[in-house]
Amino acid sequence: MIDEYLGELDRRLHGCGRFKADLLEEARDGLHDAADAYREGGWADADAERRAVADFGPAAVVARDYQAELGMLSGVRTLWKLVVGVPAMQIAWDYARILTFGEWTKISTPTPEWYKVVTHVTHGAVFVVPVIGVLALLGIRWLSRKLDGTGLARFCGILIALAVGINLASVGLLISTTGFVDASRLFLSVPCAVLMVAWVLLSLRLVVLARRSWGGYATIVA
Repeated sequence: MIDEYLGELDRRLHGCGRFKADLLEEARDGLHDAADAYREGGWADADAERRAVADFGPAAVVARDYQAELGMLSGVRTLWKLVVGVPAMQIAWDYARILTFGEWTKISTPTPEWYKVVTHVTHGAVFVVPVIGVLALLGIRWLSRKLDGTGLARFCGILIALAVGINLASVGLLISTTGFVDASRLFLSVPCAVLMVAWVLLSLRLVVLARRSWGGYATIVA
């Protein structure tokens, strides 16, 4: 019965494979410990497992709690990527540009005033994103004493979606407007081009993680 119960939990849970495996292993250990205690009390193997499963709770209820925990673990991991990864990409690109290309004054094509506004806005967004991430992490810690797992997962998912959306919009706006003004600015040097591609890939990866986080929340409330 324990294996059947764990199989049902496995089918109901969605999220990071490593986190999910850890939760299932935790459940397996708890169930076997409980069953062993019943066996020591004189119960037959089948009855001991049946009582251990009954004490653990209905799979649907346990899966709901575990899914909330999975969503939180995945969400926190995504938030740290936002807090650390996004500004690191901007700083790395700026240093690469300085070391391998030089000052912006070396660019021969004129820079429109509206493009300067765009670059200020997008560069500002780079630092708004980690601020949202930090606020979300602090909020999760504070709200963990006030909200249940579902409420925390929803709070986390909304802020992740906001931060990821701002980052993706700023990256897309910067690349598209730079390409319109002067496409050569996207390839100032090989390191700059590599970091630009890495930044785009990170932004897309964050979108995937945000969708998983929101999908985990949808699974909880379904």
